[in-house]
Amino acid sequence: MEKYDIVVIGGGPAGLAAAISAKRSGIDSVLILERDRELGGILNQCIHNGFGLHTFQEELTGPEYAHRFIRQVMELGIEYRLDTMVMDISREKLVMAMNRKDGLFDIQAKAVILAMGCRERARGALNIPGFRPAGIYSAGTAQKLVNVEGCMPGREVVILGSGDIGLIMARRMTLEGARVQAVAELMPYSGGLKRNIVQCLEDYGIPLKLSHTVIDIRGRERLEGVTLAEVDGRGRPVPGTEEFYSCDTLLLSVGLIPENELSGKMGVEMNPVTSGPRVNESLETNIGGVFACGNVLHVHDLVDFVSEEAGAAGRNAAAYVKEYAENSVTGSAKDSVKDGTKASTRDNWKDGTKAGTRDNWKDSVAGSAEDSVTGSVEDSVGDSTKDNRRDGTKAGTSENATGRADHQRGREIRLQPAEGVRYTVPERINVSRMDEKLSVRFRVGNVYKNCYVSTYFDRERVSRRKRQVVAPGEMEEVILTREQLLQYPDLETISIKVEA
Repeated sequence: MEKYDIVVIGGGPAGLAAAISAKRSGIDSVLILERDRELGGILNQCIHNGFGLHTFQEELTGPEYAHRFIRQVMELGIEYRLDTMVMDISREKLVMAMNRKDGLFDIQAKAVILAMGCRERARGALNIPGFRPAGIYSAGTAQKLVNVEGCMPGREVVILGSGDIGLIMARRMTLEGARVQAVAELMPYSGGLKRNIVQCLEDYGIPLKLSHTVIDIRGRERLEGVTLAEVDGRGRPVPGTEEFYSCDTLLLSVGLIPENELSGKMGVEMNPVTSGPRVNESLETNIGGVFACGNVLHVHDLVDFVSEEAGAAGRNAAAYVKEYAENSVTGSAKDSVKDGTKASTRDNWKDGTKAGTRDNWKDSVAGSAEDSVTGSVEDSVGDSTKDNRRDGTKAGTSENATGRADHQRGREIRLQPAEGVRYTVPERINVSRMDEKLSVRFRVGNVYKNCYVSTYFDRERVSRRKRQVVAPGEMEEVILTREQLLQYPDLETISIKVEA
């Protein structure tokens, strides 16, 4: 059986950034498992520009952005396997995968980083009446056909849903000579970025029909047309508002779903709002040593934020592995002097002691170590000590309790979305484990204009930021500092809300 310190599931933008960060944090044994035939993930088919403004301070296309990270993976000598499908991950971080070269194989990891990305919601989830003719595609599938395969799906196009991929494909299909007749959106607001609405629809005269949906599909063998209708506040079609559009192509951009089948099977707790794992300030799930980042955690609006978040996950996973190694050595030394015998013999485990072997991190792995490495993708300073035990009990021996007593006793502060805020990532914070600064990201549930984004420590409002507009299509952020939180030793709940 192969063994690696860190196994990264997914070779897209999140997986690449996480692996690079872990490697630069001092972990040499890192492996990326990617099911596609090349690294880069969805970025390889996103040939439009707009990537990298935050990360590299320049505007790049998707393939250019991906290549920046792929080149670092090559330069750092990080191992990766392509065309490899991960079939299962156990709570003990035993990864089962398969590919054509190696067949079915197992890899034992000390830490796992989940970076599987997300998938598009398909037509089957929409309950649209009508037959299933050719000509109905998800927006991402159409994007791959046009940008990678060089194949046009059709010439007369209607798009349902105003997510960013749908907006971008409205422009892309227009540039390729198709006629995009309308973009229909069920909600009274767009699900995409404002800049994409302007650059992809308004600049090309493509109408955006809010509070509209497809209520019928015409055609048996090939799509012949769709019927749009206005919907009321409950999403029900309004009689008399039906309008038929003759078209040969319907593109669906109706939401993204984090790819968490593997996560759920291994017992990771999920947030029903994001459909992603519940994580703490270290981006660690309820299973010690299992971290999540990128769109598998929650759907992001900008890939730059995916890379930033993944870099933090990589550093935290590296700290976890270092703590495991430290505890293994210390635990073995203590056991070896017990009763004057060595702990390395088989008899020493029979009475329930652990000797620093694989059993030492099975089921109840100790938390991650103090990370003093400063070189990461974002050149961040090292993390503070980590406690990744789910039950909060001590993970090490008395010899190394001195430097970790704070986080062993540390309380977790709950982050609570309220009044317009749908969720927060992370959901809980242990101040003694957090970095000097922590980004709390969230989305709102509606469009709010001339409002304030406020942060409350229990019942005390500690910040109030004026916003001209906040919308569900754009991710928001609140920065918390370690120094600030230490001033509230009895703090139990941090609430983030939208106020008039």
